Amino acid sequence: MNVTGLDRPGDGHPQPSPGDTLARITAVDALRGSALLLILLVNIAYFSSGYDFHLVDDPTRGVVDLLIAGAVELLFAMKAYLLFAFLFGYSFTLQLDSAARRGSAFRPAFLRRLSGLFVLGVLHAVLLFHGDILTTYALLGLVLLAVRRIAPRTALIAAASIIGGIAVVVGIAAVLGATLVPDEATAVSAGARSTLALGGGLGDVVLEHLRSMPAMIGGLAVQGPLAFAAFLVGLAAGKHRLLATVPAHEDLLHRCERVGYPIGLAGAVVFAVGGSTANLTGLMVSIVTAPFLAAAYAATLLRLFTRRPRVADAFAPAGRMALTNYLAQSLVCVLVFTGVGWGLVGRTSPAQTLLIALVIFAVQLVVSSWWLRRFRYGPAEWALRAWTHRERRPN
Repeated sequence: MNVTGLDRPGDGHPQPSPGDTLARITAVDALRGSALLLILLVNIAYFSSGYDFHLVDDPTRGVVDLLIAGAVELLFAMKAYLLFAFLFGYSFTLQLDSAARRGSAFRPAFLRRLSGLFVLGVLHAVLLFHGDILTTYALLGLVLLAVRRIAPRTALIAAASIIGGIAVVVGIAAVLGATLVPDEATAVSAGARSTLALGGGLGDVVLEHLRSMPAMIGGLAVQGPLAFAAFLVGLAAGKHRLLATVPAHEDLLHRCERVGYPIGLAGAVVFAVGGSTANLTGLMVSIVTAPFLAAAYAATLLRLFTRRPRVADAFAPAGRMALTNYLAQSLVCVLVFTGVGWGLVGRTSPAQTLLIALVIFAVQLVVSSWWLRRFRYGPAEWALRAWTHRERRPN
């Protein structure tokens, strides 16, 4: 997932200056680092309480707690994953270009990369976080590999069709009266049991993750296609080198903000007020509108990073070590919230939980910068790269 050194001049596209190239790479890495923060803000709720996984609120929470949790749902739920998936698709094109420049076979190496990612994802899901995305990315990466020669326009049409199709299916289910929480009392009881299990030892935590697997796999019926749609948008952007010279696309970024914020925030309000993913009508609206808000976020962040290089420099190291930091976030959350460590599950308010997330990410920014001053890759990136290329080079 590291883009450093992959996108270089010589491929027939407009050539930025060396200084622009460095800034452009830093901006993309910084965007990925920002996506990591947004993902942590969403994911940490599933570590701090067992209720969120069952799509119900902790009955002990007050009004302020519910408002804070709702704000996170409104602003970040679904949008963070779409932004991260977009960057996966964009980086895929950079990997294609890198292989072409080296004259090496791309398909075998990428398949090994996906297999390594899948194994890491399975271990992550069982040991650390049942909401893992790595296994999903590994499986969807096979489809992305198969359609890698798709034209950018066709990729965008396919992405829109996928999003529209999923929204229609969810909308029909809502009209027919389907619900993801048929019995709220039962779901609340299940949330209490999950919270208790997460407060136990490693065996209890692993068993809880395994028990939740069927529900998580079922959730991929929506999350998987949406992630692949974002892959395709990233693929189209990569083929057009959309992020190669961000200032040259200022008008496009402004349009993303002008259109994305009103539509995306309006849909997010419906999503949050309607009970988030537990309400199929709200979910349908969010499926359609979340990509607009994710695009607006990306546009604003890219403009910020190109205008404020120091801000980009602060976030970029975390983005260059995205895989390591994603896994590390889960490990730290396990140590903070479950009985494996401090056992704070069910004992922190949403405000306290968000503060913990910000502290974790701030530490990651510092550690990532320190690490990359001494090594070329993060630990997980180095291991995955060694498996992909079947060689162990010094980091």
